[in-house]
Amino acid sequence: MQSEKEQYKKYAKDRAPSSPCGINCIKAFFTGGTVCIIGQALGDIYLALGIGEEKVKTLIPCSLIFIAMLLTGLGIFDKLAAFGGAGLLVPITGFANAVVSPAIDTTNEGYISGVGTKIFSIAGPVILFGTLASAVWGVLYFIIRTVM
Repeated sequence: MQSEKEQYKKYAKDRAPSSPCGINCIKAFFTGGTVCIIGQALGDIYLALGIGEEKVKTLIPCSLIFIAMLLTGLGIFDKLAAFGGAGLLVPITGFANAVVSPAIDTTNEGYISGVGTKIFSIAGPVILFGTLASAVWGVLYFIIRTVM
């Protein structure tokens, strides 16, 4: 006799649509590549405008974040992400979307109790564990460099 969990897994597997992995990988590849092309084009434009290379290295991610936030606010980013998947969600554009989406969803609750409390609900764990991991690796690096 199967347990309820096993029965549910079988039920869900039988009814879940299959995911075309190959096609999804190709879409992600081209979508992520498009993000890279846009970033490179922005960098070339900034350099052509006479902006120094060090500032351009900062302006490119800031511009990509702004574009992702704007597209999220306009409701376009989610449609693009549904098509491109990880190609659009993995780079910095996905992080910008993860911060902006909860803020947009909770604006009707007010700026303090809605946006202020929910803005980092998705991105918060990424920030927390990213900071924690960098601190741990920093300490390990310090210990290794000190000992050797």
